[in-house]
Amino acid sequence: MARGESLAESAFLLAFDLRKERLAGRRSLGHLLRAATLAELLLGGHLSDESGKARAVTPPVDPSPLQAAVWKQIATSPPHSWQRWIGKDASLAFRLVRDGLEAARLIRVERHRVLLIPVKRYTPRRPYLSRRLAERVVAAVRGGRPVSHLAREVRLLAALAGAARMTVVLPAREWSRHGKRIEELSAPVEPVTTALRKALQYEAAADAA
Repeated sequence: MARGESLAESAFLLAFDLRKERLAGRRSLGHLLRAATLAELLLGGHLSDESGKARAVTPPVDPSPLQAAVWKQIATSPPHSWQRWIGKDASLAFRLVRDGLEAARLIRVERHRVLLIPVKRYTPRRPYLSRRLAERVVAAVRGGRPVSHLAREVRLLAALAGAARMTVVLPAREWSRHGKRIEELSAPVEPVTTALRKALQYEAAADAA
């Protein structure tokens, strides 16, 4: 990823709809960012999976603010499911990643009021980064190269995008067609991607009800 962004920062940049010049999937983006952080911590050996629950192993070295917050929550709490950790403090995850990207001047946050209600508009300062991420994720999902030949970050980002069915990247029907490929991409962090998919399905069902 460009300039060594965390996976959560890359996921945030991937969520931009460049055609409509807006941030897509805002309501569920915090869940995606938490999942990206959990996936990094799991793959880095800082967390382990024990019967479907996350367990803290060793603290990360020089973590991002979100990585530090997530690891501390898990380390100081009784064991909980991955899905629980994906949904916890999702709005805080959004703010931490947003603030980091704003400070790095990778996104612009415009703050104004509409009928006295605070409103924020997010736009990428370097749209080509979002476009490049989307192109690499699409290529990974469509299967041009063996999964083992993909860069780790691209593989993880594609797995998370598939679990979240990010329509800003691919139409929903195409995600469905590539189910087996997404399973391959997700294998190293399967507890996290499965939990993300279930968390978003639960949220969608609750909204529908």
